[in-house]
Amino acid sequence: MDFAALRKTSKVTTEWTYPQGQALRTGWLRVDTAPDHELYWEEYGNADGEPVMFLHGGPGGACAPVMSRFFDPARYRVILFDQRGCGQSRPTVAADGPEKALAHNTTDHLVADINALREALGITGKMHVFGGSWGSTLALVYAIRNPEKVASLILRGIFLGRQEDLLYMYQGNAATFETQPYALTEPGAYITYPEEWKAFVEVIAPEQRGDIMGAYKAIFDSRPSTDEGRERQLQAAVAWSVWEGTISNMIPAAADPGKFGEAAFALSFAQIEAHFFANDLFLKPDEITDGVGALKDVPVHIVHGRFDQVCPLTQASRLVQALNAAGTPPATYVRTDAGHSAMEGQTVLALTAIMDGLPRI
Repeated sequence: MDFAALRKTSKVTTEWTYPQGQALRTGWLRVDTAPDHELYWEEYGNADGEPVMFLHGGPGGACAPVMSRFFDPARYRVILFDQRGCGQSRPTVAADGPEKALAHNTTDHLVADINALREALGITGKMHVFGGSWGSTLALVYAIRNPEKVASLILRGIFLGRQEDLLYMYQGNAATFETQPYALTEPGAYITYPEEWKAFVEVIAPEQRGDIMGAYKAIFDSRPSTDEGRERQLQAAVAWSVWEGTISNMIPAAADPGKFGEAAFALSFAQIEAHFFANDLFLKPDEITDGVGALKDVPVHIVHGRFDQVCPLTQASRLVQALNAAGTPPATYVRTDAGHSAMEGQTVLALTAIMDGLPRI
């Protein structure tokens, strides 16, 4: 029997409500000098509609036209943009090196970039802010600091970026993997994806596995001068990228990692993530959960996959707890039977329904 043929996918198939539209406008916006960071942006939907600022994940991911399909094109003016160092923004790690792409690349810079893009695109009133994974982190930080500019927050796959959250995804049982590869010595995503975890861990020498993120970061920080060294760095970046890309789906496409296996994407994605993670996302401890009182006039809508292994459901629970304690309970809290990816069927349906049901600005 061909069991592979019997595998179902959790990814979106026919769940989309709205067709893929064409971009109304595209462009680059210079937001910094030395280095000259330029953000690539695209606009979809109704040029006179309610503005939606879409914040992609990572840090280090990128936008794609399909991300505009969550929104009614007759109602919304949708802004997609690639954050510093990402996608088609310039410079990038892959094309220009980490010295340029990671310079002036912090959460504070990204928050300022959102305001710069607002101004450049003539958005003067409130806007909806829509973000998933790292995009949910950035959306929350932005809204806490700029509540007067936000009509509503629509968040998917909540990521709070605590050390325990990162250890769950990247450390797991790595320290004991050499002698007990399938022992459940620590909590972690490896429990659900053991073979994929093996490929991720074995890039690092056994004696360095007590700090997997640190070992990977050391490889990314090296400046290889030989083909062998460059290949080693690329191997590490792809392994890092494919690990996250694979476990983002409840039912992964094992034979096709997609963009996560592509060299240019992986080099930028992995190194930007490692850069932010090594610096605690450039946030103060508990900055988000301590700051949600600022959202008293901002409706917060949350969608989280029950089987999310990149950002386990407990992170959404922490956020809801903080919102309730601040007297600002979420307007919506939906737990889908899905994993982490925004492109899983139930999550697509939930996010689209929320956007369709929002009060008009």
